[in-house]
Amino acid sequence: MKSTFETFLIPMGILLLGFLSALLLPAPWFGIQLTKSLMVSFHLQDIGQLYTLVFCLWFLLLGAIEYFVIRFIYRRYFKI
Repeated sequence: MKSTFETFLIPMGILLLGFLSALLLPAPWFGIQLTKSLMVSFHLQDIGQLYTLVFCLWFLLLGAIEYFVIRFIYRRYFKI
């Protein structure tokens, strides 16, 4: 059973690494055709709404990947 601190730490770590990713890694950019087709598919009003969704999902995904990689390395090599 996980400790309550570790249960609290997992989502906070993912969010923190997601915010750090926003500063360090570039977000995806779509071409004009793909952008227009995504806007029609998701019934969005403008490109700003699409890129808000893309940035949120992109940085949360990067934060989760970074968190699990760092956690694996820590547990594998540094934990006593």
